[in-house]
Amino acid sequence: MGADGAAGATTGVGGTVALTVVNALLVTMVDGQEPFRGWMTVGEDGTIIGIGAGDLPVELPSAGQGGDASEVAGSASGGSILDAGGAIVAPGFISAHSHLFMSGLRGLGVGETLYGWLAENMAVLAGAGVEDLYWFTLHGSLDFAANGITSAFNFTQSRVIWEYDQHANKALPGRIHPVDFVTRQVDAGADAGIRVMSAIRLDDEAFDEAQVLDTFAQVASYTDAKVPAALNLGTAVFGAVQWAGSARTAALEAELMRRHGVINQAHFVETAEVIEQQRAKFAWYDEAGALGPRFLFGHFVHPSDEMIEKAAAAGAGMVWQPTSNGRLGSGIADIPRLRAAGIRIGVGLDDQSCTDISDPFQNMRIGIYTLRALHTDAKVLMPREMLRMHTLGSAEVLGVDDQIGSLEVGKQADFLVVDPREPDTGPIWDVYATYVFACGLRNLKRVYVGGRPVHDASRPPSELVTAASAELHARVAHAAREAGVTTGPLVF
Repeated sequence: MGADGAAGATTGVGGTVALTVVNALLVTMVDGQEPFRGWMTVGEDGTIIGIGAGDLPVELPSAGQGGDASEVAGSASGGSILDAGGAIVAPGFISAHSHLFMSGLRGLGVGETLYGWLAENMAVLAGAGVEDLYWFTLHGSLDFAANGITSAFNFTQSRVIWEYDQHANKALPGRIHPVDFVTRQVDAGADAGIRVMSAIRLDDEAFDEAQVLDTFAQVASYTDAKVPAALNLGTAVFGAVQWAGSARTAALEAELMRRHGVINQAHFVETAEVIEQQRAKFAWYDEAGALGPRFLFGHFVHPSDEMIEKAAAAGAGMVWQPTSNGRLGSGIADIPRLRAAGIRIGVGLDDQSCTDISDPFQNMRIGIYTLRALHTDAKVLMPREMLRMHTLGSAEVLGVDDQIGSLEVGKQADFLVVDPREPDTGPIWDVYATYVFACGLRNLKRVYVGGRPVHDASRPPSELVTAASAELHARVAHAAREAGVTTGPLVF
């Protein structure tokens, strides 16, 4: 079907309508469903309770009445109406790999690859305290929301500010913070109103095993108790074997995965620097029994053939950061090769310090264009495939595709209003091509999480956004001074 119709456009479920979206070009990202012009209804709990092609039915059936594919339970007379005016309505982007606390560190390490860039960032963070990390993370989370990223896998900054020497394969602990250094970052994501899965690094080279296990349990319990259930995508292990000095780290991570039933995303073979040393550590995860459907490789730019075969056989996934990999000169992840092996792929924005603009549209284009150039093949990755990886594919690798990633009944109403006419991108020949290739942040008009607006481009910044900006500038400058960094940020 084309833009004027939808195969199996969807049935409805019971519930009171809180928001009705009409006159939309719906890009649902449901597999097998093409874009169509239609409507969507959202319940009071923030989930989609109906979606269909054409005009909104005048009479909507009540719960239990049944009906055809364009019907929904509830009443459109309640709640508010959003007339999309013919604009594209699509799922919010999911960043399956993010470091939200680094929002104030753009412009550091501009000529450095991974380890040099990281050292410059950590030098500033060495002067930051608990409340600083709250505001840093809040700014990063609000920045994500304003750019259409409604859910994030967030690698929290751990209690330890590490100094890593890749040549000596040695990590030295610097300043050590209390547990609330981490939990305040959890608070920030929730206060920004986006969905977050919080990853916790074990820091086992600074603490004994009992402390490691206790810290993880504390943060996980805090997250479940303090974050609204709808915004809490859970906790995860921040895989850190890339920087570890022994296989003990892999064993502890595997233990926590089993104990808490959580996923583990590990930065791995991101850069070509000391690559044989990095690849050798793959065996640590393999021997610890960590590999499996709940294990994700972050970056995975330089894997060996054996690593790909074993990861695929175990059912492991991978998260791709095309913008970050280009910015840091890390290399090009050969996504077609990984997909052909059977590895599931998600996409992340990484952090503002190595993507500079948290722009998912830019991220998609850099990814597609880089792979097409690498393979000298314009069909190696198509727009819909790229968009799927940055939405439903990311939800799948994180294990939350029952909640987010596509617009369908029963899922959270996380969606964007993107207008390719403002500014005008020309006639639409292919909806996916226009959305992925021609649209950008300038076309992003509104962002909704659970049917509630978190960004409106037509309105001035909220008080929270204004406060986060002011706090970020002041606190980053203070942290730099506290850390003894001789050149600080410009003050405007």
